[in-house]
Parts: sequence; structure tokens; C-alpha cells
Amino acid sequence: MDYDKNMSEKQFTVLGLINAENELKEPVSLHLRCIGGRKGLGRKIKVPDLNRPGLALSGFYDSFAYDRVQLFGKGEAAYLRKLELEGKTETIKHMFTYPIPCCIFSHRLLPDRNFLEEAELNQCPILQTDLSSTEFHAKLMQVLTNVFAPSLTLHGVLVEVYGLGILLIGDSGVGKSETALELVKHGHRLVADDTIAIRCVNGNNLIGAGSRTMIGHHMEIRGLGIINITRLFGVRAIRDRKEIQLVVELEEWNSSKEYDRLGTQEKYEELLGVRVPKLEIPVKPGRNIPVIIESAAMNERLKKMGYHSAREFNQNILRWTESDASKAVYFDTEDII
Repeated sequence: MDYDKNMSEKQFTVLGLINAENELKEPVSLHLRCIGGRKGLGRKIKVPDLNRPGLALSGFYDSFAYDRVQLFGKGEAAYLRKLELEGKTETIKHMFTYPIPCCIFSHRLLPDRNFLEEAELNQCPILQTDLSSTEFHAKLMQVLTNVFAPSLTLHGVLVEVYGLGILLIGDSGVGKSETALELVKHGHRLVADDTIAIRCVNGNNLIGAGSRTMIGHHMEIRGLGIINITRLFGVRAIRDRKEIQLVVELEEWNSSKEYDRLGTQEKYEELLGVRVPKLEIPVKPGRNIPVIIESAAMNERLKKMGYHSAREFNQNILRWTESDASKAVYFDTEDII
């Protein structure tokens, strides 16, 4: 399978964090607004983590995690007010000598005037959120985990069939898009066509989506051209992303190749270190590939529920064979007849 692994440095900025819900289509809202240091909104966030700078404010800068997002809660804000009243601003000036991505104040808290002036002087963005520190921490980690997750891009079609995310792969012209179009007609949903961006989230979940937002849920059908699935079938026929739970490789029928006819041999496709069940389906005139894929989806759901049709069939054959063999021990041929 041809794919491009994304090994380049993530280009994620503070401005992207503010607009994460829209630009990244993340299902969480961080409720962020910029209240200072706007000139630094282009600063890059390179580490998927945050830091509570309590020790740094007290003057202890050994092992200061300056490359992370700095979160100021009620405790840090109270300490800033104390430093302001006592006129101790040297530690704040020293903190801004580090290339901090941004500072975020939770609980709709506001920093003092000196803090904002130092931030403006050093072009460090100061953000504010309505969320509590705990809630913001959880949501921010969800966003950063998705953004910095290992990723790759491959050619194929991603569809949702009976709630199961199925990645269709195969040579160009084998009929992936036509198969997906027929599945959409049957009431299933299209996630993306042509190029699929896959991210490995939480170490074992493969989330697939379209890699080109401008194309959206369009599909190329040879002989017909580009069609808009949303316009033709409505919003019920699409979704933005889906976990990949089954890989189906479509290939031209090869009469010299031995295909699995029982289904007892499990095959897997490894993507970003995650093994996904895989089926190889030969394509030739007369075979109803969409129906086969629907059956494969239902069969895979049965497997996840603990029922394996091929294994049960194999066990029944073994029991039948053993039963007939045991009869031959106690009965001669005439008795059996």
C-alpha cells in the first residue's frame, strides 16, 4: 500500500489553538480569547503539554518547562497580585526572557498591568478562558494529543458501514469510488475519497479524515466526473472523521491466486504501529462488491461480540468428523449401512 508518513515538524501556532474548533474541526471548545501580546500569535507550539509556572514565579527557574503552554490558575494569579503589591517584578521579567509559546489565564482571570506590559514587550501572547483550570487542562490535552498524534496520508476511500469504519484500498481504477458510491446509496456514509489522513490517537485508535478540506465530501467517478455527495444525498450521507476498524483491499480477480474461502485465517494491515483486520476481495464482473462489504462489516461486528462464524463452522466439521470416526470403531460397514 502506498502512503506518505508525516515525519515533518508540526506547524501549530497559538492562533491555531485559538481557532482549534473551526480550523482543526475539534469537537471541543477552549473558549480562548487574546487579551495581550497579539504580535506573537504566530508563535509555534511544539510540545503537546502544559505547565503551571508556580515555581518559576517564585524565582526557581531550574528545569523550567518554558517550551510548553503556561497555564495560570487561581493560585498563580493570586501570587502575581502579591508580587505586584510588593513590587517584585524581576521574576516576571526573567520569565519572559524564555521563548514561551503563550500564557493562558483560566476562570476568566486577568493579569496585572506589569505582566501585560512585559508580555507586549516580548511579544508573548496572553490568552484568557472562561473554563476552570481542571476543565481547560483536560480539553487542551485532548486537542494537543490529536494535533501531535503520529500521522500518515494514503490513497483510498473511507466509509462508515453499519457503524464500522472501513478503509477501501487498491490499485487505481479497481472500483473503490464506485463501490463507496453504491454503499452511500444503500444508506451508509462517506468520510473521504482519494486521499485519507490518518492519525494514531491514544496509541491504538486510528482516526481517518479527508486530507484536503477544499475537496470536502466530493467524489471522482470515471466517466461521470466530480460529484458532491452532500448535495446529492444530504448531510446524512457524510461524516467528517471515523475510526478505522477494517481494511478492505480490492484487487482484480487472479485465477492463479488462491483466495481464502473459509475465513479462518486472520489477516492484518499495520498502520502507524496499529494492527487492523484486513480482507482481500477479488473484483470481477458479476460480483456485488458493496453487498460483500456490507456482509463483511456485519461479520466483523459479530467477531467483536465474540462470535466467529468461520471458526464455529470449522469446529462443527471437526465434531462431525470425530463422530463418524468413532462409529467406525464400534460398528462394521454392514451395521452402519
